[in-house]
Amino acid sequence: MYTPRAFAGTDLRELDRLFARDAFVTLVTIDVDGAPFVSHLPVLYARDGERIVIEGHWARPNPQARHAGPALLIVHGPHAYLSPGWYPDKESAARVPTWNYAVAHLRGVLEPTEEPAALASLVDRLSQAHEERIGSDWRFEHDRDDHVRQLKGIIGFRLRVEQVELKFKLSQNHPEANIRGAAAGLREQEDPNARDIAALMLERLGRRGN
Repeated sequence: MYTPRAFAGTDLRELDRLFARDAFVTLVTIDVDGAPFVSHLPVLYARDGERIVIEGHWARPNPQARHAGPALLIVHGPHAYLSPGWYPDKESAARVPTWNYAVAHLRGVLEPTEEPAALASLVDRLSQAHEERIGSDWRFEHDRDDHVRQLKGIIGFRLRVEQVELKFKLSQNHPEANIRGAAAGLREQEDPNARDIAALMLERLGRRGN
């Protein structure tokens, strides 16, 4: 990923925040013919210091379920269009439109599993995490045959992360007046992504004096 120094992140707590916001990720592997293969999946994220493990599962017919080894997982944060009209120096500096965003690339080794107990635990934990988000209470019932039988339709995986790249493109290369002007414009938008980007921009701006 192309990451100018001004936009690079190193604090893994920022990765925690990206996953807390949206744990629906893009998983990229290379097939036997050398071509990239992509899946879009909900996952579970766990971090202990610098040790990061991602868990998820594929539908059994998904060709990626037969991929093991190196993989790239992309975590998508908020993103938004910025109009040059929001910059006080738009004319003097000949500003042009841009797009601000937050994203993480995680590289590691995929470890698929078909072990029934591991799959049951994964489905149980994954569903609990998302049921709580919506205030519902569906649970995987380990002693229900019809629930257990459906585990045959999936293959689980664990990704042990070996490298993390964080990119936060938040107008850090602009003067403060431009950042504040753009953040004000973003906060007027109905898109929650725009407001999230505005909050991140102002948070980063607040760190400049620290």
